[in-house]
Amino acid sequence: MAEHDLDGELDAFLAAHEAQLVDFRRDLHAHPETGYHEYRTTRRVALRLEAAGLRPSILPKGTGLIVDIGAGAADEPVVALRADIDALPIEDEKDVPYRSTNRGACHACGHDVHTSILLGTGLFLARSAAAGALPGKVRLIFQPAEEVPGGAVDVLAAGGIASVDKIFAVHCDPRLDVGKIGTRTGAITAACDKITVKVTGPGGHTARPHLTADLVFALGKIITELPAALSRRIDPRSSLSLVWGRVSAGSAANAIPDDGVVEGTIRCLDDTAWHEAPEMVKALLESVATSYGVVPEIIYQRNVPPTVNDALCTAMFEAAADRVLGPDSVTAAAQSLGGEDFAWYLESIPGALARLGTRTPGSAVDFDIHQAVFDVDERVIGVGVRLMAATALTAMAGGAVAPDTAVPGVTEARDRVADAVLA
Repeated sequence: MAEHDLDGELDAFLAAHEAQLVDFRRDLHAHPETGYHEYRTTRRVALRLEAAGLRPSILPKGTGLIVDIGAGAADEPVVALRADIDALPIEDEKDVPYRSTNRGACHACGHDVHTSILLGTGLFLARSAAAGALPGKVRLIFQPAEEVPGGAVDVLAAGGIASVDKIFAVHCDPRLDVGKIGTRTGAITAACDKITVKVTGPGGHTARPHLTADLVFALGKIITELPAALSRRIDPRSSLSLVWGRVSAGSAANAIPDDGVVEGTIRCLDDTAWHEAPEMVKALLESVATSYGVVPEIIYQRNVPPTVNDALCTAMFEAAADRVLGPDSVTAAAQSLGGEDFAWYLESIPGALARLGTRTPGSAVDFDIHQAVFDVDERVIGVGVRLMAATALTAMAGGAVAPDTAVPGVTEARDRVADAVLA
């Protein structure tokens, strides 16, 4: 698509379709579905795509779908755009016409917005493909079960990123004004694993701790010494932290129990440290427990890796935003220790996740995600369509042109990456 056409094409498309996309978002918000139960959501998206002449493929578990746009020659790039479609298992406490009608489910993280943006982006790009103006293929991934998590792993198992060169996604951010995006090269969200440590011993009377294993004392040592030891065995730049959230042992003041349990989470911003953490935690646990005569058992539950943004893909996001949202639209995103299963895709192919502003400029309302009153300035849907469409086109052009060819956005993206390297 020629440089001077993109803004005009997006303006015309949104003038005709933005209100429909807002209505679509409100319908999803009123009918939220939690992970692996997104049957209505999947059906609604599929029907809208089919009406536009596309052929979506439902994922094997029956929720979530994938659809390709454009033919794409063998030497042309394939760019994936992903949206998560599931809701959170909490009540909706807003007083709005589109308040959730499903008890115990609420789109309190903005996935209804992500879904509506990706649908709009797909409809816009389908028009470009029909006009022969799509320099490659775009794969839309409407992913289930991000909050569970597990949906990204199912997409991978179904071959959802086979032949894909790059992948992009956005996430609502109520700390940013609508029209702004937050970007970051490298880790933008953290790995988040859960650990459960169970310890057993013979138990006994508190008057004679020397005749038994003092299990509560040993459990206290595990609680304090394991995080301390990890902090000295892992590079501090990885931001690895072990924080306990639950502990339980015993039922009487004068009896040493024969079992106890403590549970917590391990969060980490470094991919290498994340891969090394399980074996290191197990070894340190054995060392502490053995010193106090108790037998440890650890359940180490992998959740998601850190989301590590590729430098060039991040620059493509920035170049696209500069092109269709304006030169002041991009700001630096802070790192978050929250988890995001988009990270699983980035373990296999380069890509980037950007923060998408949802706050009304000048608003005194301070929303946060995962709150029962979370809502957005719905102008974000049009902003998101502009950003994702321009990013897809930028990424496809970047993979298909010679380095000395001037392509809107791509030249600037290369320059930004070069500047970052030289700095």
